[in-house]
Amino acid sequence: METLYLLIPVSVILVFFVGLAFWWSLRSGQFDDLDGPAYRVLMDDDRGKEQGAGPSTESVDAAPAAAPPAPPDTAAAPLERRR
Repeated sequence: METLYLLIPVSVILVFFVGLAFWWSLRSGQFDDLDGPAYRVLMDDDRGKEQGAGPSTESVDAAPAAAPPAPPDTAAAPLERRR
C-alpha cells in the first residue's frame, strides 16, 4: 500500500509531462502535414520544364547505356571448403 503513495503522484507527474510535450508538438506544427512529404517523394520534379529551362541536353540518337554485367553462375562453381 505504501508504494501506491509513491506511484500515483509519479504517474500523475509523468502524464503531465507527456501532455506538455504533446501540446508543444501541436503548437509548433509537428502534425500540420503528415501526408505531404510522403507524396512529394513520389512526384516528379517538373518545375524546371515549366519555368522554361530550355531543351533537354540529352541527345535523342545517343546510344543506350550499357547493361550491367551478369552475375557469375554460382550453381556451376564448386563450393570451397574452409580449413
